[in-house]
Amino acid sequence: MTNSFRCYQVRKQEPKEITAGVVSVPYNNLPAGEVTIRVVYSSVNYKDALAATGNPGVVRNFPHVPGIDAAGVVEASDSERFQVGDKVVVTSYELGVERWGGWSELIRVKPEWIVPLPEGLSLKESMILGTAGLTAAMCVDSLLHHQITPESGRVLVTGASGGVGSFSLSLLKRCGFQVTAVSGKPEYHQRLLDLGADEVVDRLAVDISSDKPLLKGHWAAAIDTVGGSLLSHVIRSIQPQGCVAACGNAGGAQLDLTVFPFILRGVTLDGIDSAWYPIEKRAALWQKLATDWKLDDLESRAKVITLDQVSQTVHSLLKGTHQERTIIQVGAE
Repeated sequence: MTNSFRCYQVRKQEPKEITAGVVSVPYNNLPAGEVTIRVVYSSVNYKDALAATGNPGVVRNFPHVPGIDAAGVVEASDSERFQVGDKVVVTSYELGVERWGGWSELIRVKPEWIVPLPEGLSLKESMILGTAGLTAAMCVDSLLHHQITPESGRVLVTGASGGVGSFSLSLLKRCGFQVTAVSGKPEYHQRLLDLGADEVVDRLAVDISSDKPLLKGHWAAAIDTVGGSLLSHVIRSIQPQGCVAACGNAGGAQLDLTVFPFILRGVTLDGIDSAWYPIEKRAALWQKLATDWKLDDLESRAKVITLDQVSQTVHSLLKGTHQERTIIQVGAE
């Protein structure tokens, strides 16, 4: 076992200066935990980019290692559930937030956070999906749980050009749904059609100015990754007995609504908490993503970079100019 390992570390210099980059740190700097994993792949999410800048809403303790996703091989284990050599996936919980994350050659975590890599998925494919793909699966599973079927009618996906939105679109199509995608990036519209959208609507064309408590029921259900006034508009536009799975707040955290969509149309608003989703349900969804919901084009959905290229990706992601799903090859397979 190595005496040190490489990671992308964020450091705070007094009083407020933040520096970040790839460093080598001693093995004994790993946090306490039962399972040590040699990371092969991680991914780059918007939350990771915020962590890489020391954003206080994400990072509270320094030095810090971002990366809310990691896939790799068990290197050491004090848990009966996992043996050395097991291929595993870890997403969310405290990884990359309260605990050093996946932008590192090694991580050490609780066994309760770990899912065995399901047969049918490679380590690389699991990180192409990552938290974004898993959250999309949670949203689709929510609609199915609330009895939304392809026969119910068309489903709306907001923020469709983002990671969760684009995976939601593809998974819905995999399940046989007709899907309308909403995106504020016109240059991405053709890509959404290629991913299976039956219709793409520019976000600026969606009139969210109406303050009517109920709007015409256009959609049987929706997956909303945006929040704010757009989510309010969507809920008021859902047909009777419909469902909205909500998982984001990029468009705002406030929700201006009356109770009428809920008590006059029976609409369900289901919040999706991807960070603390129960591990048993999480494992079941990973199994679906490896089998019935396996997407055929995973390899084409992501660009692969190294740890040394992370800073450039973080910069473009925070500027809003980054479009590709990006994963990090941290170690050898």
